[in-house]
Amino acid sequence: MKLLIGLDIGTTAMKIALFDVQGALLAVSAQEYDLMTPGPNYVEESPEVYWKAFCTGLEDLKRQYKITPQAQISLAMSAQGETIFFLDRDGLPLCNAIVWMDNRAVEEAAELEREFGNELCYKKTGQVSFEACWPASKILWMKKNRPEIFEKTEKFLLIEDYFIYRLTGKYATEPSLVCSSTYWDITERRYWKEMLEYLGIREEQLAPVMESGAVVGKILPDVAAELGLGEEVTICTGALDQAAGAIGAGNIREGMFSETIGAALAVCVPVNEPVFDPARKMPLFCFPVGRMYMIHTFTNGGMTLRWFRDKFCETEMLAEQKGWGDAYDLISRQAERVPPGCDGLVMLPHLSGSLAPDTNGKAKGVWFGFTLQHTKAHFMRAIMESLGYILKRNIEALGDMGIQVKEIRSLGGGSKSAVWSQIKADINQVTLETVKSVEAASLGAAILAGTATGIFDSVENAVDRMVEVKDRTLPSQDSRQVYEEGYQMYQRLFKDLTECFEKAK
Repeated sequence: MKLLIGLDIGTTAMKIALFDVQGALLAVSAQEYDLMTPGPNYVEESPEVYWKAFCTGLEDLKRQYKITPQAQISLAMSAQGETIFFLDRDGLPLCNAIVWMDNRAVEEAAELEREFGNELCYKKTGQVSFEACWPASKILWMKKNRPEIFEKTEKFLLIEDYFIYRLTGKYATEPSLVCSSTYWDITERRYWKEMLEYLGIREEQLAPVMESGAVVGKILPDVAAELGLGEEVTICTGALDQAAGAIGAGNIREGMFSETIGAALAVCVPVNEPVFDPARKMPLFCFPVGRMYMIHTFTNGGMTLRWFRDKFCETEMLAEQKGWGDAYDLISRQAERVPPGCDGLVMLPHLSGSLAPDTNGKAKGVWFGFTLQHTKAHFMRAIMESLGYILKRNIEALGDMGIQVKEIRSLGGGSKSAVWSQIKADINQVTLETVKSVEAASLGAAILAGTATGIFDSVENAVDRMVEVKDRTLPSQDSRQVYEEGYQMYQRLFKDLTECFEKAK
């Protein structure tokens, strides 16, 4: 029997989904983990936490569906970007992984900007500016602040690269993931030599780049035994999580648009040729279908709602533990009772900085306009509306590039909320569609794995066969004016608080 596994390595949770070759979801498991914040702007995770989540999730998967030792499994990953690992010559981590949200390398990003300039950064890498979250900045930070680790580092790996290595003993990465490293030349499709020289690292210290949806190799026998799998497991290159999600949502052709609200809010717009924004606001990435590219932005998204859930929604989480409903569903029901515009309450959801099209690593979270009449439900809805405003800001920036958005494919945890879907449709005045597969990123990774191993003759044909639209949310005119006013306030707050962000700790 042939099976497909899509491993979605998220910021705060890992999902493992098992599919048959027709795309039917056979089993799925999700394992949450808490991030480590040892200092201001520091966000880390132990590599073993990721690996343990994978092992635990796989055990759960096997309890749901019997996988025989003879099963031929193709596995690929949907991976969070920018999270970086430092391995010694024995392939062991020298420290915690530095998570993409980490902004400790502000000075190093400024140094790279002075050395190379943001215009060259955009031309070479597709990223609009040097930022603290990019791996190049973090490597430079490690060189300057933890030289004992930098000198011992034999491999600098992104999270997909690390899992490929743990599973196969081989090193490999792929273009969609490495784009935001800012040491990858997006048009030449090779490592940027001058950047590597400045960082003081060798190309051999990075994973060789393969195309997405390519076979890396078989699982190591001892790893297969550890995981309780047979040895007929083929590990393939996958894609950046948002690109994999776009595939799983059917967003694989020029002119389409998808958004994801998970730990991040991400926007993906596939294009056939490299399209650089004259205003240098919208980043460009490689897309894991053929030699396509994608305009892709992301910033904090569902992480803000999860933060609110964890800090202020003890009652809702207790209700979930007692089997009275999902905590996020309970939050959505309360938010639905609040009128559009939240009675004047507006939020900036930038709990760890903001990214394109309004990049500011020092941006902070803000609630503005609350009074004695506001309740906890108002704050819940304000979070949802703030992400709708970020989506609108991205759509406006795309419009400035001549790209018109008439329909949105929505995926990720945020797409499960009907009220949130309506908020996004109303704010942007476009139709919003969700797809039947709730595990779009895992499905996208599974499609890449199946294409790599010859189960599918192309990603396009697999998508056409497997991806179906579930619901369509039409925009309402009733709240158009109040949302336009809320959006204008959102933009003004972001602009007017820039000086305050600079002074805040």
